[in-house]
Amino acid sequence: MTVAERRRGRGGGGAARRAERSAVSFDTARYIERNIPNFEVLSEEALEVIETNAEIILEEIGVNFPENPAALKRWKDAGADVDGERVRIPKGLARKLCETAPSGFTQHARNPERSVVVGGRNLVLAPVYGPPFVRDATGGRRYATMEDFRKFVKLGYMSKWLHHSGGTVCEPTDLPVNKRHLDMLMAHMTLSDKPFMGSVTEPSRAQDSVDMCGLLFGKDFVQENTVMTSLININSPMTFDDVMMGALEVYASNNQACIISPFIVGGAMAPVSVAGTLTQVMAECLAGIAYSQLIRPGAPVIMGAFVTSIDMNSGAPTFGTPEASLITYGAGQLARRMGLPYRSAGSFCGSKLPDAQAAYETSNSLNMGLLSGVNFMLHACGWLEGGLVSSFEKFVMDADQLGILHHLARGVDTDENAQALDAIREVGPGGHYLGCAHTQNNFKAAFWKSDLLDYKPYETWEDEGGRDTQALASLRVEKLLNDYQQPVTDPAITESLQDYIDRKKAGEPDSFM
Repeated sequence: MTVAERRRGRGGGGAARRAERSAVSFDTARYIERNIPNFEVLSEEALEVIETNAEIILEEIGVNFPENPAALKRWKDAGADVDGERVRIPKGLARKLCETAPSGFTQHARNPERSVVVGGRNLVLAPVYGPPFVRDATGGRRYATMEDFRKFVKLGYMSKWLHHSGGTVCEPTDLPVNKRHLDMLMAHMTLSDKPFMGSVTEPSRAQDSVDMCGLLFGKDFVQENTVMTSLININSPMTFDDVMMGALEVYASNNQACIISPFIVGGAMAPVSVAGTLTQVMAECLAGIAYSQLIRPGAPVIMGAFVTSIDMNSGAPTFGTPEASLITYGAGQLARRMGLPYRSAGSFCGSKLPDAQAAYETSNSLNMGLLSGVNFMLHACGWLEGGLVSSFEKFVMDADQLGILHHLARGVDTDENAQALDAIREVGPGGHYLGCAHTQNNFKAAFWKSDLLDYKPYETWEDEGGRDTQALASLRVEKLLNDYQQPVTDPAITESLQDYIDRKKAGEPDSFM
């Protein structure tokens, strides 16, 4: 029985099927399957040095698991040396534990056609995650609201090249901290039918995420399949705090995927050197992934590396830099040697506006993600101001550019049609290809086409108001939101989700801390 059939079996199926027949279907590209080589910067010798040094860090220096006695006991029982909150892991133990982590997994969407396969040569693109502020061309920079959050989910649903609805696309500060995750999950579950991420800000909120997925997909299906991905950041350097580890424990025990990712600002949270940072990244990932397997052997994980450098004058993070690229490429090689899916890169920039700086830095970051072998790219669109801001205009600008990654990943066809010898014979010396049969048969799909950028003649552009890219992006946001139609959800499931939310909200007072 399919997921859809199980859902219909719980009631309200007739209404859902009638609505489904009348709904508009929006085109979403399948996740990227690379047909191009990965770009590798580290030699075999360099990789072995980094891996050896990472094991030395774990054995001699160790990692901290503060305020988590259960984690300390698990490590001690597994054979680690535990001294207070410090865990020293004997050489080979972490790597041995990591062997049970799967090399890939399917994250199921409520629309089975939009499920994604994470791992191998695949690349899944997900939007920006975490900013407390939003920006648009009319309202400027302001604190995010739940209405902003819903708009971003709708834009993500309407974006052809985006495969995933993401998680905290912005932080809705108008709702209580202890309850906002419920509304955020509801938005992902009902305003989109793409896969989504769960809450990690407190273990009980992770459990709410699992419980709500049980209502959406069925409890048994959730235990047997992965329906959520979650972002578990390591508090670099080498500290695994109880909140993140508590969320990891919930997700891993329920067979849900965790992105185990150091949060590195080079020069502040890791050494200034590329090799030193890669060594710390490897050590932290080994410890985090190994811990997930102590919770549940076989739990799905993604090896992550969020890496940027620091401006030594201002202390601000910098993006799109060559050092971050080298670390991202190198971490991809390390992940592949581990046989694990890899998360890194995104639409990173430090700019305050969706301007030239944002475009340069974002382009560098997106392309390094494609070439480094990333399997799950969080922050693929919408990131601004070092991750403090989710920008509506930049969201659609980036989402448009993600189409280029799809086309680059295809590589070069060399079949008979692609060789185009008939076209060359037909045109001959001195002719042109505009009217030849090969062009007529192939022009619709031959070239990637932007849905945003302006390629019109100067005179037409001037007559239309001389609009820059941000102005065009504002129009694009408006169009996508006006065209949005909510995907069908079984009314019985929607009712059960709302009832769960109402009961949880009524069970405790609001907290904004």
